[in-house]
Amino acid sequence: MEKKISYNVQWTRDRLTTQALGKFCEYYAKMALLSYGIRIYTPEIDDHGIDFVAEGRKGFLKFQVKGVRGLSQVFMEKRYFDVEDDAMFLILILLMDGEEPDLYIIPSSVWRQESRVFVSHEYEGKKSRPDHAVNVSRKNMPELEPYRLENMLPLF
Repeated sequence: MEKKISYNVQWTRDRLTTQALGKFCEYYAKMALLSYGIRIYTPEIDDHGIDFVAEGRKGFLKFQVKGVRGLSQVFMEKRYFDVEDDAMFLILILLMDGEEPDLYIIPSSVWRQESRVFVSHEYEGKKSRPDHAVNVSRKNMPELEPYRLENMLPLF
């Protein structure tokens, strides 16, 4: 018997706003971790780019959650995502129409070495603020695979 999905999986729907999608991804990430018995703590105010904190084996881990519809690039402003902080992680949720979300837990340390997948931009002399990004493409999917949720559970 085929399992029925109980929520929308048409992520590109016009009525699914960026804000609604962001909130869904944040809740989805928390529920996924909670399903493994991981303790989650949510700050009262989200003003420093930390969406929630979870208790890991070596202390508390900080998470910023980003969702992306299809294959695209995901950005985190440098002022809110410190790649020198070993307790900082990106939870990337990949949303493909007709499919359940794929969840990846990416340590901030990956941006410390040169990569075509995990990149940083300075934008000197431009309007955009400096950021770190993930290039999500078919070609780059194998580099994301080690960070799939199931592979990252030893953190907790």
